[in-house]
Order: sequence, then C-alpha cells, then structure tokens
Amino acid sequence: MNIAVIGTGYVGLVSGTCFAEKGNNVICVDIDEKKVTQLKAGHIPIYEPGLETIFTKNIEAGRLSFTTNLAEGIQNAEIIFLALPTPSDEDGSADLSYVSKCAEAISPLITDYKIIVNKSTVPVGTAEMVSNILSEKATAPFDVVSNPEFLREGSALKDFMNPDRVVIGSSSQRAIEKMSALYAPFIQDENQIVIGDEKSAEMSKYAANAYLSARLTFMNEIATLCEKVGANVDFIRESMGMDDRIGSKFLFPGIGFGGSCFPKDIRALVKTAKDNDYNFKILNSVIEVNESQKVVIVQRVKNYFKGNLEEKRITIWGLAFKPNTDDVRQASSLKIISRLLDEKAIVSVCDPVAMKKVKKIFGDKIIYSENSEQAIKDADALIIVTEWNEFRKFPLELLANTMKSKVVFDGRNIFKLEEMETAGFYYESIGRPTVGKNKN
Repeated sequence: MNIAVIGTGYVGLVSGTCFAEKGNNVICVDIDEKKVTQLKAGHIPIYEPGLETIFTKNIEAGRLSFTTNLAEGIQNAEIIFLALPTPSDEDGSADLSYVSKCAEAISPLITDYKIIVNKSTVPVGTAEMVSNILSEKATAPFDVVSNPEFLREGSALKDFMNPDRVVIGSSSQRAIEKMSALYAPFIQDENQIVIGDEKSAEMSKYAANAYLSARLTFMNEIATLCEKVGANVDFIRESMGMDDRIGSKFLFPGIGFGGSCFPKDIRALVKTAKDNDYNFKILNSVIEVNESQKVVIVQRVKNYFKGNLEEKRITIWGLAFKPNTDDVRQASSLKIISRLLDEKAIVSVCDPVAMKKVKKIFGDKIIYSENSEQAIKDADALIIVTEWNEFRKFPLELLANTMKSKVVFDGRNIFKLEEMETAGFYYESIGRPTVGKNKN
C-alpha cells in the first residue's frame, strides 16, 4: 500500500519505518526542514534499539522517503497517519492544535478516497473533530479512523512488529477492511485486531496507560509502607506476581514514572472526566503520589548528611526516564538534579545515551561524565535513577574503591541487599530494609 505518515516524532518515525519494512511505500511528512534533511541523509533524531538498521535498509530499498511538502506526501497515499504531538495544556487537557491545523491543511487536498488515521494519543471525540474539519473542503469521500499506538520506548520495534493487539476504531466497513489488510502481516491471529467505534478506541489507550500508572503508584505506596513496618517489598512483589489474577508486570517500585505518555495521558483523562462532571479520584491520587515519589530520594540523601548537602559531590547514574531510550521528558532525574542544585551540591551525572538532552537543560551547572566509573570518582554519594544494564553489572569492588564514601541510594533496587552489606556499603533502596550504618 501507499502510506503517508505526517509527523516524524517517535511514533511517526517508528510507525513509518515498520510499515515500510513490511513492503509498503511510505512517505513521512514533517514541516521541520532541518529534520527532514537529516532523515534523508540517514540520520535519525531518536535513540531506539534496532531502529537505525531497518530505517537505513528501507531508505536504500526506496520504500521509505521524507518530504516537507504535504501535497506531495499525501497525493498517492491510500492511508494517511497523523502522528502529531498532543502536549498537555496548563489545565491538563491535550493540546489538539497540531491535529486540527493538519486536518485543515489536508482537507482541500482530498480529491480521491482516503483514510485518515489518528495514530497519536488523542482524547475522546477527536476523530469526530477531524472528520468535521475535513468535511469543510474535501471534494472526495474519506473515513477517519482511531488507531492508537501502544509502543514502549526501548522496545518499540518489537511492539510494532509483533503487537499484542491492534485497535481499530471506525464505523466504516470499507476503512476497517483496509486497515485490517494493512496490519495483517504484523499479527499471528486475526483476534489480535480489536474493532470498535472511534470513541471507544480513543478511550482504550488512555485507559491502558492510566491503569499501568496506577499499578506502579500502588506499588510505590506499598513500598513506603514496607519501609515503615519493616517489610521487604521484593518478597511482596514476587508473591503478588504469582497470583494469575494480578501477574508480575508493572509491580516494581521506584522513584516515579515519567516519559511522554503516562504523565500526559493521566492528566488528559482527568480533564476529560472533569469536563463530563466526574471526579476521577484514583488518578488524581496517582498524579500526586508520583510527583512526590520523584524527589523522595533527595530527602533521604539530605537526612544522611544531616540536612547539609553544600559542596557534597553527588553522582547520578541514569538520566532517561527508563532504560534503552534517550527520552528525558518528565524524567525523575530532572527534578532530582534541580533539588540537589538548590541544596548547593556538586552534581555529576552519567547516562549511556541521554547526556546531550540533559545538557540542553542544565548546561554547565552539572558535571557530565564519559562513563559510570568516571562519574563516581570521589563521590560522597551515588543516586541510581535509571536501571541501565551497565549499572546493574558494575562491579561492587570497583564501586567501593572509586567512591569517596560507600553511600548508595538506589531508586530502582538494582542491587541485592546481602551483596551491598557484604561489600560494606550504606545502602538505601525502595521498600526494602536499609543496609549499613550512617557514619555521619
């Protein structure tokens, strides 16, 4: 099929590349001339494991191309995907200005039947809004479909190429058949394609992200209680995960979730509820708990040093909101760094891929280390923020010998308590007993 993808952000670029990988002819459209020039030259602006390989392969095969010309991009397209930003407004609502402006631009260009697909996470009613805008100037029939993405940064290729489900929201049988045919090469079982109305499809993405966010927040609350009563959250997590009604995923406590999806989508769903005279109490609590969880570890560091962090060298391992991505949007690291700087600490940071993005935020206010060993040299304390494998595998003997003080605050529980105790560390983690004694 001939496919157009409007927007070359995370969702658009991954989607377009994967569609091309299955033999479709894909043109990606973006208004950013510099970005399009880079993409044409084979340079991708995001870090996603495995993406560069198939990106290059499909450009060379002539199945994947890029343009800033909207008319050129959609001229021959049978299906047009809108993969556009929907950032949060101040009131939490999703900003649909990019979507509406794009629909206005597309409208007079629809001169033969086309399917317009909302691929971005959008609130209930967006498909109807897009349809109304397109109707103003379109001179040919069209259908608007809701087809939310369920990609996880760091495993997006796997998620797209082998989806656990494909959600298609449409009232048009013609559009449903066309979309089902497009996704047929990606699925093993036709039951993986879930078909419903547009509003239900739109809601399904928000519901999934909200539920996963609530699971994480619940475990953080349980972890806090474990610390107060002397229980170990690892035991509780493992026990809960054995219950097939619960399962083992999204039960790991930590220092809050971030990224481009969960925080934004929760706020948008709360705003949707408010607009419909409903107080979504659970999600309001999720937002509150998660924001406080992001900085709880700074208070622990302060407590260890008797409230004074001035001139203390604090190392942070991990800046991205999760491993295997360079995305720092809503990352816990940003709040932690800001709080530490407020306390006049010396902050040294290290991350395998996210350093450049953090440098754009903090500039020369912090120290950027080339590797994890360099980052901890002469450190008074280490804070682990992102659970990269290179941190998990770091030799404890080397950690002990390189740091000024053997003091570790682990926001992701990557080390075993008994190993940290044997190595002589003062070690605080999330929801587990503290190891070692405060020597200050």
